[in-house]
Amino acid sequence: MNKINLLSRIQYLYKHENKNIIQYLKKISNTSSNSIEDILISYDFQAGNYTKSYKENPNAKKHHLKNLIEVLDDLNGCKTILEVGVGEATSLLEIIKSSRVNYDKIFGFDLSWSRIKYAKKLLEEGQLSEVELFTGDLFNMPLANNSIDLVYTVHALEPNGGKELEALKELYRVASKYVVLVEPYYEGANSEAKERMDRLGYIKGLEDKINQLGYKILLNKALNNDMNPLNPANIIVIEKQKDDHKPPAILCCPVTKSPLKFIKGCYYSEESLLAYPLIDGIPCLLSNNAIIATKFLDD
Repeated sequence: MNKINLLSRIQYLYKHENKNIIQYLKKISNTSSNSIEDILISYDFQAGNYTKSYKENPNAKKHHLKNLIEVLDDLNGCKTILEVGVGEATSLLEIIKSSRVNYDKIFGFDLSWSRIKYAKKLLEEGQLSEVELFTGDLFNMPLANNSIDLVYTVHALEPNGGKELEALKELYRVASKYVVLVEPYYEGANSEAKERMDRLGYIKGLEDKINQLGYKILLNKALNNDMNPLNPANIIVIEKQKDDHKPPAILCCPVTKSPLKFIKGCYYSEESLLAYPLIDGIPCLLSNNAIIATKFLDD
């Protein structure tokens, strides 16, 4: 089913009937799990809501992230940081503003272009315009192996129940030092919270999956300051085995993982012969954004 054809119908249901978009899309396609397309459509329609909530009560976000910020600050030797599933950058803004660490480079990406649009505006208002933002897929990141010292998530893995192993492998691939997860803790939730997580297709068993992959867990503890009592989260810190190899470029083609260069107003991979456009200054680095451009460098 091509759900992109249904955007006008979905917009009506969202605006006038307050429908849960992901639940609606799963129902019409008769599936129980959340697809990438479902998540993208839902998040894009929701864009702007998190910025509005943050501006109404910024202290709530600060309180929510207090323990995470302390954990991140204690991880030594990190010069680059990435938030996977950055959304509207409400978490990223608070983390960078409150952190004791001065990172050389800061990155954030999201599946939804509209959320990145709001993230860009919020960061500019917060005087953090140097953050590099782009669209991307957490299961196929446009980032090279071992390219980012510290990779973290704040409820970004959440709706991807059943795909925990794939997500963990991709996060680990990109990180050079640490992966930090703030994600739902199904095993420690009460029955009402578990029922909600099951219904919404949330992830489960992260600790078991991490151990299954043989990754080293440095820390696993309750976040404590949950914004929703029906969505308790844990902070998990994974330390990656030391790898001194640093890639020549951080951004890469999501299709071939070859380096991307900014040429003639777009990102281009000379190896894959694919170009990736910018819309309103935002690089679009999903694999399905690729444009075949074999003669791009010709005069």
